[in-house]
Amino acid sequence: MAEPRFDIRFSARKNEDGTDYWSVYDTFTGLPAVVNGTTLDALGREEADDVADLLNAQYARRRGTTH
Repeated sequence: MAEPRFDIRFSARKNEDGTDYWSVYDTFTGLPAVVNGTTLDALGREEADDVADLLNAQYARRRGTTH
């Protein structure tokens, strides 16, 4: 079994509601990520990937690790 990656906290996932929308999930909680009171859902794929990358980079900096 692979070791968990603790620097990858956020992941983009396609919504399961039959739409073409994507959400950014917090992999620690399994819930959609919320930033400044906004749930990160109903995004395009590229936007969700970019936001997940940005949040992971910020998380890594706060932890003092590299992403």
